[in-house]
Amino acid sequence: MRTFKITACVPSQTRIRTQRELQNTYFTKLVPYDNWFAEQQRIMKMGGKIVKVELATGRQGTNTGLL
Repeated sequence: MRTFKITACVPSQTRIRTQRELQNTYFTKLVPYDNWFAEQQRIMKMGGKIVKVELATGRQGTNTGLL
């Protein structure tokens, strides 16, 4: 099964001393190839930014017809 290892940055609001501050949260997670588009849309809707995408498992070029 092909999975992507993505690193993303999502803004999260935390209450610090009665004022609202915006803090960025970085996270890395494995996403299956079939769920990639849904995960990308979820991150973008939250106002986040995808920093890096890597192929975690599977062979490179498989989906382009190269073996």
